[in-house]
Amino acid sequence: LPMAFRDMNARRHIGLQQLSALASTGRTFLGPMKSHKFIVDEITKQSTLICSAVRLLESLDLTSAVGQLLNETIQAQNKEFKTGMSTLLFLVGAWSNAVVECLQQNVPVPAIVSVMSEGLSSCCERVQCLQIPIHDVKKELCSSRVRPKAFESKTGQAGRDGLTNPWDLLCFQRDISAAEEVIPVNSCSHQGDDCNFNKLLVSPLAGFGSVASVVKAAGDKSSSALSGSGVTASSCITRKLTHSRHFSTLGKGHFASQQGIFQGHLSGPPADVCGCCGLGHLAVALSHGNQTSVELLQSIAAYQQERAECSGNSQINIAGIVTCCVLGLPESYSCVSPGFVTLVSPEQASVIKHFADKPLRVLLMDGDLTEGYRHLGFNRPPNVRTILEHPNPQGGRAADAWLSRMSDILMSFEVNLVLVKGNVCRNFMERCMASRILVIGCVARDVLCAFGAATGAQAVTYLSQLNASSVGNGAWAELWKSSDGRAVDLGELLPARISAGGIPLLTAVLTTALPSKAQLLEDQFWTLLYRLHHALKDGKVFPGGGAVELLCLSHIQALAEQPGRPGNDRVVRELPSPWLAEYKPIVLQALASGWRRYLSVLLWNAARASSELEAGASVDHHLQKSAACGSPSAYILEEFRRGGVLRSGSEPFPEQVTDLRVCDNVAAKTEAWRRALDLVLLVLQTDAEIITGPRRNQILNSPVSSEFMFL
Repeated sequence: LPMAFRDMNARRHIGLQQLSALASTGRTFLGPMKSHKFIVDEITKQSTLICSAVRLLESLDLTSAVGQLLNETIQAQNKEFKTGMSTLLFLVGAWSNAVVECLQQNVPVPAIVSVMSEGLSSCCERVQCLQIPIHDVKKELCSSRVRPKAFESKTGQAGRDGLTNPWDLLCFQRDISAAEEVIPVNSCSHQGDDCNFNKLLVSPLAGFGSVASVVKAAGDKSSSALSGSGVTASSCITRKLTHSRHFSTLGKGHFASQQGIFQGHLSGPPADVCGCCGLGHLAVALSHGNQTSVELLQSIAAYQQERAECSGNSQINIAGIVTCCVLGLPESYSCVSPGFVTLVSPEQASVIKHFADKPLRVLLMDGDLTEGYRHLGFNRPPNVRTILEHPNPQGGRAADAWLSRMSDILMSFEVNLVLVKGNVCRNFMERCMASRILVIGCVARDVLCAFGAATGAQAVTYLSQLNASSVGNGAWAELWKSSDGRAVDLGELLPARISAGGIPLLTAVLTTALPSKAQLLEDQFWTLLYRLHHALKDGKVFPGGGAVELLCLSHIQALAEQPGRPGNDRVVRELPSPWLAEYKPIVLQALASGWRRYLSVLLWNAARASSELEAGASVDHHLQKSAACGSPSAYILEEFRRGGVLRSGSEPFPEQVTDLRVCDNVAAKTEAWRRALDLVLLVLQTDAEIITGPRRNQILNSPVSSEFMFL
C-alpha cells in the first residue's frame, strides 16, 4: 500500500497553520453584528446565505486531516449546545497563532500543553463569580422598562448606531427611580387614534414590558410605540437604514403580521403575565440582536407558559416546536402557528381543500411507506445488491398488487390522513390522492408523538399491522393562511396546517422572499431557542458583550506578571519542574493574546471601534481601569449593570445611554473554550501526518511534494 510521511513540525507547524487559515474564514461571525457570507455551489450555481461556523465548514472542501478534526469539533459543539461555534472557531485560530509564536521562541511542546491547559482551567474557575442566576436576571429585567430617547447628531441626522446596531435593540434600565413617573399603559401623551392601544398593531413583544418592539419605519407617518412602557414616541426613531428591502425585518407590515387575530396564529401575551415577561426578557438578552427570532420565541414561550401554568414548569419544550420555511413572502409574515405546518404539492392541496373542516382519521407510520422497507432489525447490508430473488413472470404486476393491497387497507379503516416518518412511495402517494387520502412524508418523530397523544393514534411500522386501535380521530387539515387571512399560493409548494384538539405542537413559520436566506433564518431561530433552553437548564447565565473574556484576560495577565507569587494559584503550584516555570510567563502571555484578539475583533465587528487597533487600545483601557479598581470582577459586573462592559468614549454618540443587557450561556461558552484549546493542543502534539491510499500520484504532482517522504 503506497504511503507518504510528512513532518508536521518542519519549519513552522503545518497543522497549526492550516487551523489558523480555516478559522480566519469565520472571524466576521463573532459578535452580534455578523457579516453574512454567500456560498455558491459550483455545480448548480445556487447561492446560500450563511452566518454560522457550522454552515461555513459544511460548505468548505475539508480534505485535510486538520480540517476534518476542526469540522468534527464544531459539529460536536453544535450537536450538544447549538451555540458557541463561532467563539470556538475564532479561538482555534487565535490560539493556533499564539502556539506558533511560542514555538518560534523555542518553548518546548510539553510546557505549552501544560501551562495552557492549567491556564484555561484557572480561567474557568475564575469566571464563576460572574455567573448570574436566572431568577435574578428575570426579576431584574421584569422590574425595568425602556427609557425612549431621540438621538440626533450635530448635523441633525439620526444617529447611525441607534438605528442599525442590533445591540441597541436590547435596551434595559436597571433601576426605576422613585421620583420617575411610570406612565400607565392606557395613557398617552399624544391625541388621536394612534394612542389607542386596542387599535395599534403591535408585535408579540408588546407583552414584555422593557423592549422597544415597535420601531417607526421609513415613511410611516403614524406614531411609533414602545411596548410595555405605555409610551408612544414619534420622535424615538425617525427612520431605519437598510441595505436592501429584502433584509428589512421591521416595518408597518411587520406589526400586522404578528397580530394573531386570524385563525392559526398566536397573538402576543398579555402585559400582566409576569412569568412570561421574565422569560421574554431573558430571550431578548440571549438573542444578541436577532429580533425576528425573539418575537417568535416570545410568542412560543407565552403559549407554553400558559399551558404549563398549573405545573409551574418554566422550561421550554423543544420537542413541541418545529419550523417551516415559506418562500416568496416578506419576512414580516413570519409567525407562530399552533399545530404542524408543512409544505405540500398542489395535488395534496386539492385533497386538503376537499376536507373542508372535516374531522380526519389519522394514521402514524414509524418508518418508510414503501414496498421494500424493512425496519432496523431486518435491513439488508447496504453494500449487497440483490438482482433477483426468484423468477417473477408477472413483472411489474407485483408492485401494482402491493399498491392495491395497501390502498384497500387504508380505505377499509376509513383513514384520511397518513403521517409518515420516512419516505413515501411516489406511486402509492398518487393512488392515495386519487382516493382523497392525504399522505405526508418525512415527518419528525416528535410530531408523530404529538399527534399520537392528541388523537389516540398508535404508530405502526407496516400497514399490514394496522388495526382499529391504531387509528386516531380528531385531526383536521387546512391550507395555511397569512396574517391578513389570505391563503398562500406560491406555485410549486404550498403551506398547509395540520392540527388536532389539544395538541401542544407549535410551528414557527419563517417567511422570506429570498430562497438563499431560508436556511439562515432557520439556523438563527434554533440557535436562540437552544440558548434559552440551556440558560433555563443551567439556571444561570454569563454577562455578555465580552465581559467574561475580559476577566479571563485580566486574570491570565496577572498570573503571567507574577510568576513567583505564592498562594493558591494552581498554575504555579502544580508545575512539575523548574524549567516549566521558566516558560510559564511566555505561554500565559500567548494564551492571553487569544483573549485580547477575541475582544478586539468583537469590538470591531460590533462597530464599537473604527479599526482593530483602536479596539485593542480600548481593551487595554478597560484592563487598566479594572486593575485600578482592585477587583476586576467587581468592575466588570458594575460596568455590565451600567449598560455594557466594553463601551468606549470614541463611539459616535458617547452620551447615549443604551443600558445593554446581553447574556451568554455558561456551559456552552466554557465548553467552547475547552474544545478550542483541546483541538489546538491535539494538533500541536501531532508530529507526523501519514497518508495512505491512491493519493500518492496526486501528492507527487503537487507543489508540496517536497514536504513528504514516500514510504
